[in-house]
Amino acid sequence: MTKKDVIETGRDVLALEARAVESLSRRLGDSFARAVDLLFRTKSRIIVLGMGKSGLVGRKIAATLASCGTPAMFIHPAEAGHGDLGMILRDDVLLAVSYSGETREIVDMLGFIKRIGVKLICITGHPHSRIARYSDIVLDAKVEKEAGPSGLVPTASSTAALALGDALAVAVMKKKGLGERDFAFVHPKGALGKRLIRVESLMHKGRDLPKVRPDVPMSEAIEEMTRKKMGMTCVVDARGRLLGVITDGDLRRLVRKFRGSVLKRSAGEGMTPDPIAVEGTVLATEALNLMEQRRITSLVVRDADGRVRGVIHLHDLWRTEMF
Repeated sequence: MTKKDVIETGRDVLALEARAVESLSRRLGDSFARAVDLLFRTKSRIIVLGMGKSGLVGRKIAATLASCGTPAMFIHPAEAGHGDLGMILRDDVLLAVSYSGETREIVDMLGFIKRIGVKLICITGHPHSRIARYSDIVLDAKVEKEAGPSGLVPTASSTAALALGDALAVAVMKKKGLGERDFAFVHPKGALGKRLIRVESLMHKGRDLPKVRPDVPMSEAIEEMTRKKMGMTCVVDARGRLLGVITDGDLRRLVRKFRGSVLKRSAGEGMTPDPIAVEGTVLATEALNLMEQRRITSLVVRDADGRVRGVIHLHDLWRTEMF
């Protein structure tokens, strides 16, 4: 094959698989909606089954469901009859991936599945197959043809099944009302999760939060800054609402201005009023951009009523390794 032939082959495969997924999207209907509702309502887990390439697709579907907030696991059908059937609970929902719908290892499980009364959804290219007939919901994943020269190698069919699994996972996630925060919660170590961290999960709060009243002398404000080791302190009113901040930079400017009498001044006199502040739901990445733009090392976090909830420091963001 020439270089041109190789590139054309790649394009043909991608085009064929794209058409398979597009055709699948046009056929989605009531059965898909019922499958999403069943997955949404289950109080237990989703057990995904599949052999060969369908098994690899099944593992990915189980992983995607779990990452989208729906507890799921993969069970190898060949291992099921050797004890792994004990992993399946009556309240689980089974999701079988079998393009032929005749996968022997899954067919052998059908009697057990019906005996314990567990619900079964299947993704198949043959809606009249044995697995499909035993299923409570059948999702049609039929493709026009496979991409290989013989039409026998699972290519377009496995891509279609994988895409359908993604569609199920995301639809269930949306139906549950889960969003970015929930996704980040189960991805604390991943790059995606790090980009979704909110400042409220990183900020210093409670006893670690530096704050003083405006009427205290500057000596007390400096002591608070020293104890909390953040290079700043918030100045708040009796209701905890933010009035201003005092930073190390402010202290240097105050010393230059008042010389030896700086300690006789009050925190209210020495503070920078109306400082930059954000709410706790702001993404950590947004907070980092804001701090870099304003050239500040600490950012106050307050609620909608102006009460101080915490302070986030530049070092807290660096430790996340999100940049």
